Amino acid sequence: MLKPLLSLTLPIVASQLLQVTYNLVDTFFVGRLGADPVAALGFALPFSFLMISLGSGLTVAGTVLVAQHKGAGNEDRVASVAGQTITFVSLTSVALAALGYALAPTLLPVVGTEPGTVVHALAVEYTRTFFVGVVFMFGFFIFQAVLRGWGDTTTPLYLMGVSVALNIVLDPFLILGFDGNPLFAWAGLEGLEAALFDATGFTGFGVQGAAVATVFSRGVAAMIGLWMLFTGRVGISLALSDLKPELSVVRKILDVGGPSGLEKSAESLAYTGMTALVGLVSADAVAAYGIGNRINTLVYLPAVGLAQGTETAVGQNLGAGKNDRARTAVLLSAGIIVSVLSVFSLLAFLFAEPLVRVFIRGEDAATVVAMGTDYFKIIGPTYVFMGLFHVLNAGFRGAGSTRTAFIFSTLSQWGLRIPPTLAFVALLGMGATGVWWGIAFSHVAAAVLVGTWFLVGNWDQRVVEDDEDAPETAAPETDDAAAADD
Repeated sequence: MLKPLLSLTLPIVASQLLQVTYNLVDTFFVGRLGADPVAALGFALPFSFLMISLGSGLTVAGTVLVAQHKGAGNEDRVASVAGQTITFVSLTSVALAALGYALAPTLLPVVGTEPGTVVHALAVEYTRTFFVGVVFMFGFFIFQAVLRGWGDTTTPLYLMGVSVALNIVLDPFLILGFDGNPLFAWAGLEGLEAALFDATGFTGFGVQGAAVATVFSRGVAAMIGLWMLFTGRVGISLALSDLKPELSVVRKILDVGGPSGLEKSAESLAYTGMTALVGLVSADAVAAYGIGNRINTLVYLPAVGLAQGTETAVGQNLGAGKNDRARTAVLLSAGIIVSVLSVFSLLAFLFAEPLVRVFIRGEDAATVVAMGTDYFKIIGPTYVFMGLFHVLNAGFRGAGSTRTAFIFSTLSQWGLRIPPTLAFVALLGMGATGVWWGIAFSHVAAAVLVGTWFLVGNWDQRVVEDDEDAPETAAPETDDAAAADD
């Protein structure tokens, strides 16, 4: 089972790693501006994470419904489903963008910014610009979801690569301009930089420049993706008539995508709560937390990618009555993630300080570096447990026990992370270290809890019912077909 599992998972993991690159590149170049801009990114991150969670949660319906219709041979309905997904999610994104832009100055103090400070002003600039680009971000998510349901995970990967490359090129110029731009130093073109600065005086847009680069690069990817769909270059050919709302299809999109969006939103809101707890410590702690989380995403998203592959393997095998193979798929995935994340854990512990220093410079960086170093030394060794949690929970989801998966996911954040962290910070006065220990505790406790249920629970008897439009067996080319009724 190793080869099909890896074939299914690797493109997803690669695409998600490219997704992380957006944040890492932003943090790298913004770190050249000092601690306040990095802290502003840290405060803005919960809202960007919330939008990414909502977008990926809502668009999963496109994956599932496209997969069902293709698997059932109803390819004439694929264009309609894809069009309805575009219409519904796009309208939702416009509403969210307008709401987020208007409420950004009010929402940011909730997670710890102080109105009137430099950090607050920078965070508002970044967040508002990011919300303007939510429409483009959701557009690309729609393209990914529809193509994944169709069975094509390679084209979205290539398009994501184009978008990331464009973001990498734009970031240093829009953030730093022609003043202290490391690209010129790396290329040995300091003289050209000086000449350009003398001619333009352009010092970049600072933190807001990072948001502009991300919005523009996502917009380019979304436009190319939609062009591919409407010209039939990816096997699906849409017409403008497919965008006309159909109540029954929209209701199905809500039925399928709603629970997934709810789970992801609960996770992102928990992250917002954690950011608020870190804000009780200091702005430097928020900066360290932001750097840590952006790097952690390199660990987190591969685990999620493998989890999505596990969902498919479990769903297909349980649907075929092969319960032993379903459990074997989960155990195989668990073995893979333990092997991979053991290396990450070791590297994070050994190279904690230089890892943080890469993302922040300046005279005021020492405190952030010290906190960030503690972050990786405490949390790094628990990466293995975090990965195990996601893979085992994916087994439940693939079996159709989505309620069980939702309960464990919510409990891991709202029961096992936030309350202990609050106690460490507010009652024991442990400061930033208390936050780091709270996160580490939740990783271990959640893995133990889910592992126990995996061993003693009857989750492998909970096979998803076939949808009325679905084929008799799960479509093998999609990673979400096994969860068609979730």
